[in-house]
Parts: sequence; structure tokens; C-alpha cells
Amino acid sequence: MINPAILAIERRGSVVDNVHRGHLAVVDGDGRVVLSLGDPDAVVFYRSASKPVQALPTLALELDKKYGITEEESVVFAASHAGEAVHMAALEAIFAKAGLREDDLIMHPAAPAHAGADAARLAAGVPKRKLFHNCAGKHAALMLLQRQLGGDMRGYWRAGSAADVAVRRAVEIMGGGPIAGSGLDGCGVPVFAAPVRHIATAFRNLARPEGIHDADLRRAAEALVPRINRHPVLMRGTDFVCGHINENPNLIAKGGAAGVYGLGLKAQGLGLAFKVESGSESAWPCILRAVLGKLGALTEETEGMLIRLGAAEGRNDTGAVAVAWEAAPL
Repeated sequence: MINPAILAIERRGSVVDNVHRGHLAVVDGDGRVVLSLGDPDAVVFYRSASKPVQALPTLALELDKKYGITEEESVVFAASHAGEAVHMAALEAIFAKAGLREDDLIMHPAAPAHAGADAARLAAGVPKRKLFHNCAGKHAALMLLQRQLGGDMRGYWRAGSAADVAVRRAVEIMGGGPIAGSGLDGCGVPVFAAPVRHIATAFRNLARPEGIHDADLRRAAEALVPRINRHPVLMRGTDFVCGHINENPNLIAKGGAAGVYGLGLKAQGLGLAFKVESGSESAWPCILRAVLGKLGALTEETEGMLIRLGAAEGRNDTGAVAVAWEAAPL
């Protein structure tokens, strides 16, 4: 990437250990960049940060209502779930209600990603499943969309499928411009690339759906975002950044692999996106704390959570403070 800026620094003692560079953009309701670091036009992959946008076509067709999927269960359409019991219950209910088959998911079986209250299942040797894959909810939404649009459901994952065309359209409408390219994501479906400022625009539109010009997508966003805020643990899991950020009713957020993050601020009418060039997610809490503070959107609860997750310091395996974090000045 060209001309990345320093987003965060981590020190061990007085020595700089790692410098996290990348690109950051904050946009207003007109898509204008009001704050940036690096190049706001840098093209990056959304990765899983696109999931709340990718879920919209399925909800626009009201397929959740068609199959009796509850609002809590539907949040997993936008999630990178960690395989906790609450996630598995939602996924199993969706597959049962909609008549989907786990075997039709394209990805290989996976182990759950969490290390929290359900960790005993791992120690007990719980076998891998496709539903444990963190993208299973997104795939379920695509399967329902593909079937509803008349395509072969088993081809839901293919580039150019009916589901893919609908999702690409949603990504472009929400981001305010054409995608800049596509590739293959880790879970086997197409992944989209866009300028950082377009990702920020998409999250601004999630936060303030009145800015969405397509009435069906607007209605879907109006339904989805409050559900995410009411059931934030469904977005990732216990003690993950996305789960806690979405506890704040002013925010809608989703991270993706390789260091990308998107966030919308309702009261401020702003959208934020950034990409850590190294692909590291460890800098997220530090960057989010700094930017939310700059934008006047950092509540005491959200700041406390970010500090606990490593925004100010990191601890080693003995529990001792080993790393001090410093965000770039904004």
C-alpha cells in the first residue's frame, strides 16, 4: 500500500517493539472525508467487515420472517461467530426452520474459536463441524438468498451466482461507489475490495439508514442494526471487541480478518473505517479508543472495555504488564 500512516505504536519498556501502520478514514453523511490518516482512497479488502452489509439483501426479502427466524437468530447472518452455545443454537434453529443442510456449506469443518465458558467442550474432544466455522451465519444468509432468487442453492458460494450479484449490488449502494475488485475469502465465497472511505460510508449508512437510497436495503438496515445492539454477543462472542463495541447503542461495528475494521456512529452521523497494514488485530482497541475519543463518542463503559481488552497496555502470560500502547495523534 502507498503512504500508510502510523496508527498505533507498542513499546516494551522504553523501546518501540512494533509500529502499526495503515489507513483510516472518517466520513460524514455526504461521504466526505472529515478525518484521515494515510490514504482514505487506499483500496483494501472488506473481509468479514462486510458481513452486516452482506446480510441486508436476505433481510430485504424478509426471509427471516418467511422462515420464522427470530431477531436474535438473524444477527448471526452478520456475525463472525466464535462457536459458543448461543451461536450454535441460533445456527441450528435457522437450518432447521429453513430446511437447510449443514453438508451444503462449502467450507471444511472447523473447531470453535472461543476460549471462554464453553471451552470444556474442546477439552472433551468435540468434533469439528461446518457450523462451527465463524462464517457459517453469512453462508446461511447466502443460501436463503440464492434459493429465493431462483438459483441452485448448492451454488450459493460461486462468483456470479444470484446471491453474489445481489450482495455486490448492496455493497456498492451502501459504500457509495463501485467495488474496486474482488477475490476469494477464507471461507470460500467472493470477498470485495473498496477504498477505505467507501467502507466508512457503508458503516455510516448502517448507523443512519436514512442515507440509503434503496428503500429495501434501508428497511433491512433499520431492522438489522437495532437487533445487533440488542444481541451483541451474537456478532462474535464473549470478550471479543465486536461483541462489546456493539453493546453501545450509539455504535454499529464489525471487524474483519487482516486488520480491517468498520464502525458507524449514530448520534454523530459519521462512519469510520481503518486497515492495519500488517494485518494485526491487536491494535484495534488502541485505535478505536483514540478515534472514538476524538469524535466525542467514547463513553465511560466503552473506554473501560477497550482498556480491558488492551487499548492501553498488554499483559504477558504471567499477568504482568509487558506492552504499552500509544495511538497516533489525530
